[in-house]
Amino acid sequence: MSKIIIIGGHGKVALLLTPILSGRGDDVTSVVRNQEHLEEVAMAGAAPVLADVETMDTDALASLIAGHDAVVWSAGAGGGAPARTYSVDRDAAIRTMDAARAAGVARYVMVSYSGAGKNHGVPESDSFYAYAEAKAAADEHLRASGLDYTILGPSGLTLDPASGTIAVTGNRGTVSRGNVAAVIAEALEQPTTIGKTIEFIDGDVPITEALAAV
Repeated sequence: MSKIIIIGGHGKVALLLTPILSGRGDDVTSVVRNQEHLEEVAMAGAAPVLADVETMDTDALASLIAGHDAVVWSAGAGGGAPARTYSVDRDAAIRTMDAARAAGVARYVMVSYSGAGKNHGVPESDSFYAYAEAKAAADEHLRASGLDYTILGPSGLTLDPASGTIAVTGNRGTVSRGNVAAVIAEALEQPTTIGKTIEFIDGDVPITEALAAV
């Protein structure tokens, strides 16, 4: 059994991930910032914690993370104002990485997106630009953090049922949120995914096999 803390516990992917983890015996803590979401997160199988990571400093985040075996970042500002996108998707994410180190929690799984990076190619005039910049900075910080990281880069997300099969590729496509949740869960189990950036779409290879071959 592992103790896993999910940052952004009320997101669509996180709500699919939680029952996978709790169902296999993991102890799941889900961090949400809206009190109205506590019950839904608990029903999914997690111990809900009300906290706003956007406003917490590194020490407070370290206290939140301490005692867990792994951190999953599945939070996001959800678009909108660029300032808040940078505040959450870059700055808060980076603080949780520093906090994980301070708390002695080495394992960190980041949910990013396919194509993330300094050379993302999104023009500054595009509404997606702030998110692309924020994720590039966060992912870069994680790679240099010394943590046992895995960066997951799903392509376009859908609400299709989880197939349990993917293709590990940087090619554009789509992937169900259920498959993303299953990939996170499997990445936490497979130490061979540590230090890897894994981009993927729906495909024909069982998730366990696909990640083992990375």
